[in-house]
Amino acid sequence: MPSRRQLLKQGLLLSATGLIGQPGLSQAAQAAQAGEKSTQLAPPPDLFDSQALDIEFWVKPRTLDLIRPATGERSKILYWKDGDVLESAYQQLCHLLRDVNGKQTAPIDPKLLETLWATQAYVARFGVSRPLEILSGYRTQASNQRLIEEGVPAARKSLHMEGKAADIRIPQLHEEILGELIQSFRQGGVGFYYRQTAQGGWIHTDTGLQRSWKG
Repeated sequence: MPSRRQLLKQGLLLSATGLIGQPGLSQAAQAAQAGEKSTQLAPPPDLFDSQALDIEFWVKPRTLDLIRPATGERSKILYWKDGDVLESAYQQLCHLLRDVNGKQTAPIDPKLLETLWATQAYVARFGVSRPLEILSGYRTQASNQRLIEEGVPAARKSLHMEGKAADIRIPQLHEEILGELIQSFRQGGVGFYYRQTAQGGWIHTDTGLQRSWKG
């Protein structure tokens, strides 16, 4: 019987070749979940060993291709080059990751941008070149409280309020595959949010303590 690692690896490779055309749970992920009911998250498969990336990956210019489904905005922004963050591009990204409900912008942790970029650049190596969807970036305290009152998963001391967290997804890439990859960067917390909807679930990523959970 294939291991969970093999199933997840197959899932990303199928996504890369365009064989997973329906949103939601992939067959590989369904099989993985059916075969393993443990609430503990296993270490990332070998395919997701981002720690093995060579220095060339980290020093090349960094461009983020992002979309905000809530507003329909899409931007492809070169924000880092020759070891420096480009200030005007950084401000554009802060605006794109703003609180679209509270209509406020705040500084975004550059480490969070690094995680978003590395995730997108990594899956592009396997032919997955879709934009990264930002479902939630910075949140005001009022917006965060409103989500809690509405029953939406949100921590009372959410790192979203500090510009250190984002809820994301990549269309047609299963959230478990995405989350396992982000977790392998070891840059902070990773939350796995599985949903049986047309769009599927999402992944929370932040630059706080290294930890993981399912919500």
